[in-house]
Amino acid sequence: MAETAQPNAELLEWPKKDKRRFLHAVYRVGDLDRTIKFYTEAFGMRLLRKRDVPEEKYANAFLGFGPEHSNFVVELTYNYGVTSYDIGTGFGHFAIATPDVYKLVEDIRAKGGNVTREPGPVKGGSSVIAFVKDPDGYTFELIQRASTPEPLCQVMLRVGDLERSIKFYEKALGMKVVKKVDRPEYKYTLAMLGYAEEHETTVLELTYNYGVTEYTKGNAYAQVAIGTDDVYKSAEVINHVTQELGGKITRQPGPIPGINTKIVSFLDPDGWKTVLVDNEDFLKELQ
Repeated sequence: MAETAQPNAELLEWPKKDKRRFLHAVYRVGDLDRTIKFYTEAFGMRLLRKRDVPEEKYANAFLGFGPEHSNFVVELTYNYGVTSYDIGTGFGHFAIATPDVYKLVEDIRAKGGNVTREPGPVKGGSSVIAFVKDPDGYTFELIQRASTPEPLCQVMLRVGDLERSIKFYEKALGMKVVKKVDRPEYKYTLAMLGYAEEHETTVLELTYNYGVTEYTKGNAYAQVAIGTDDVYKSAEVINHVTQELGGKITRQPGPIPGINTKIVSFLDPDGWKTVLVDNEDFLKELQ
């Protein structure tokens, strides 16, 4: 039997050499204007751009704490006539770093936000955190940090096999583990992965709850987008890694009709979606 051709070592090194950065998280909301109002007034985000596509029956808005060419942002999608979504059991939370969690919680509460965990130190630690929910039920963790270049600092997803997921994101996406915590007393382990240290950038937080191997995805959270200098080369690597660890490419690399931005999209072994976007095309799109 002929052996399958092994990709060259240089190709597998590509994700680590590539210019990668978290661009945005995409998810669906039931009332775009309501969410924009809440994010700008309660969270202090800025509305960066908004577009309505009546022929496709959807509208979307990009919000964040800084410009899209340098900061991670959220892309909210509103599908005409759809007022609610199922978040599922797999999506965890987004996180916002702020110098004063107590003050931010007061502001959120004043704007009608749902505070699900009052601000205070984490169990067995000194970090001050809180949890709140937005009008659609998405959870946001608030983390106290004196200063940070990236306030929108985490996307937390639950996975069924943490070691497999770590390997996948290291090999397919060139991320590195910046922190790993095992809490046997609470029966979970988590890993933070990203392209720089946790306090400097956005990280993907993957959580494994002991004994839980599957979660429902719902239809609310969609994906995270990451920049790349070469979607074609990136796709070759992803294709190889999915054969080893699971997952699959869901859209082959190439330009999106109409806007010509080159992308490739794929699922990880748990079914979480990532889209890689050509860096130059992305900047052109912003202009």
